[in-house]
Amino acid sequence: MPFSDETHPLWEVKNLKRALHAAGVALWSWTIETDSFAMDEKAFELWGLPASGNVTFEDLSSRIHPADWDRVRAAFTATRAIIGAYEIDFRILLGEEIRWISARGLGNDEGLHAGQMSGVFLDVTGRKQAEEGNELLAGEMSHRVKNLLAIAVGLTNLTSRSTTTAMEMAKELTNRLTALGRAHDLVRPLPGHQGSAALLGDLISVLLSPYDDEGAFSGRVRVAVPRMGIGEVAATTLALVVHELATNSLKYGALSASSGMLDIAGTGSDDEIRITWTERGGPSVAPPAGEGGYGSKLLHRSVSGQLGGTIAFDWSDEGVIVTLTLDPKRLAA
Repeated sequence: MPFSDETHPLWEVKNLKRALHAAGVALWSWTIETDSFAMDEKAFELWGLPASGNVTFEDLSSRIHPADWDRVRAAFTATRAIIGAYEIDFRILLGEEIRWISARGLGNDEGLHAGQMSGVFLDVTGRKQAEEGNELLAGEMSHRVKNLLAIAVGLTNLTSRSTTTAMEMAKELTNRLTALGRAHDLVRPLPGHQGSAALLGDLISVLLSPYDDEGAFSGRVRVAVPRMGIGEVAATTLALVVHELATNSLKYGALSASSGMLDIAGTGSDDEIRITWTERGGPSVAPPAGEGGYGSKLLHRSVSGQLGGTIAFDWSDEGVIVTLTLDPKRLAA
């Protein structure tokens, strides 16, 4: 029977190999006695190694992320004691790129033949990045909920100092919470990229209006920034930054005291927008211990990663000064 006949077993093998390649499955076998690996072309491509007939665990370990190396070595050694299928996920480094690999096979010597254990490698980078994104989103949502509860308490205390009757307090607190709701809408992107860009000053004023007694421009919160438009993506990120700074001020800084003042000033050029957040008249503040909490990480990630800028803190005795240096092109996006 000619080899071209599709009923020939070798033809079926070739079809299976094509299917494995299409699915991104890389094949490997591990000779336990010599600690050497045999891999197919896809596996060498996955690991970023030149094709070779003599690959050891040490060759592969040069690509494994240092934080995962001991765990991977111990896991491979322990696979012979595992009953049934096993799966080991770990990171490898290809230059600056981090890639997630899943090694799968059968333990308890079920996959052992002639001193060799066989299995597959899969690139699961996309899945791992999605999992990390979900964890980040869950952490951010938890942080926002805690912030909103803290803001509600702070606004209640703030309102009680400026009113004399229960009816006045209820009315003013309702107005503040309504304003907070409008401000919170700016902290989330609109579905389908609806809506238009906001003016920088209007954006900041709306976000800070719940914390002011007489309005964002005439009370203890003053806003004086360049007149410029902000794109939808940048508006959402900048709103999150202002919301986080206001929450911290309401809990620990100038907005927590009736005598506190908040001044937001800005300057702009074609190359740089600088916004200075200055708190005065509140309690003494001190820099956070260690690396800071989730809110601090959220601020740095938002400003540097999404706005292409920097954020700096000056923990002066009179009150904190926060300086945002932003890219005008990113703000327009």
